[in-house]
Amino acid sequence: MHLVVIAWLYVALMMAVAEANHPLGTVFGACVTFVLYGLAPVALLIYLMGRPARRAARRKREAPASAVEPESGGKAAADPVAAVREEP
Repeated sequence: MHLVVIAWLYVALMMAVAEANHPLGTVFGACVTFVLYGLAPVALLIYLMGRPARRAARRKREAPASAVEPESGGKAAADPVAAVREEP
């Protein structure tokens, strides 16, 4: 995946350099070309492809917090020692 990102940014950079060197091109146009054809799509791609990893990290981070809580189950806590009945 990193190779694709590097290659795409290289192609976008070469497009920007070609535009800047063209007699009718400008440096501002080259910067806009690089941002719109290079940085913006790559940033979007990295963000979308990283979503499963971020989701897994969030679940892993939240899992220990919920495992520590005792389960009540809606029942009263049982006394481990049986009550002694006193005779009158």
